[in-house]
Amino acid sequence: MSRRLPPLNALRAFEAGARHLSFTRAADELFVTQAAVSHQVKTLEESLGVKLFKRLPRKLVLTDEGRALLPVVSESFARIADAAERITAGAQSQILNVTLTPAFAAKWLTPRFSRFWQRHPEIDLRLHHSISLIDFAREDMDMGVRAGRGEWPGLEAEFLLPIDLTPVCSPALLDGPHPLRTPSDLRHHTLLHEDNQEDWVQWIRLAGVTDVDPRSGRVFNDSPSMIQVALDGQGVALGRTALIADDFRSGKLVRPFDLELSSEVAYHIIYPPGALALPKVKAFRDFLLEEAGLTTRS
Repeated sequence: MSRRLPPLNALRAFEAGARHLSFTRAADELFVTQAAVSHQVKTLEESLGVKLFKRLPRKLVLTDEGRALLPVVSESFARIADAAERITAGAQSQILNVTLTPAFAAKWLTPRFSRFWQRHPEIDLRLHHSISLIDFAREDMDMGVRAGRGEWPGLEAEFLLPIDLTPVCSPALLDGPHPLRTPSDLRHHTLLHEDNQEDWVQWIRLAGVTDVDPRSGRVFNDSPSMIQVALDGQGVALGRTALIADDFRSGKLVRPFDLELSSEVAYHIIYPPGALALPKVKAFRDFLLEEAGLTTRS
């Protein structure tokens, strides 16, 4: 149930009058007449049912009730002013703070920077790498990109890119001592894993292969390191198609098999409710969605 508050204008008149102990000086500060201040204070007193000032000849004195109310009202107005200043500064600032995972930043976003800067040179884009989801309010972030099912409490989420997994390797492995022709040929090669072996376990099961140990190989704690080892021809990685599309186009990586493992998670753009009202946030969000369209069509 909402609580009934005294009239805002009456509180402003009281606070100014109590600070100055003068309705005349309060009127000058508020750009109204002395009579208007006196009337607003009287309205507040009637609303509260108490006297806030003792009106003595040529001076005002706060009553006990007035002295109790003043610091509360003063602090409340100060907090409102601070919040309004922060909001205004945020709306006018062209610094855009974006949180993303290192892998997404390195393999997908970095090659596309120049197109955003050419289109929006007025926006100072600042990227902050983090694996875990941060507190947007505490960390002063505007928006971010994360992998998940699209459910982040207190945040808006928009689908950006699917996360499908497919075996990838250097072209050299296709014609090496043990050419990759069928999934069973993986038994002759080092499997490269990101974080754990479960993705390869699922892919091998999907491929119907029984003579390959899906838990063998090397484990990496980040995707860029794993992909770099694959680029060097030291093994076969199960890569995220969205992050390695550029390596496919350049011919640095190839897919020895067409079979892809679909994931329940996807990359999403996330931001606090109402953030799209800021032009800088909307500009970067629109850019990401446009680039994602180009990626999925490639």
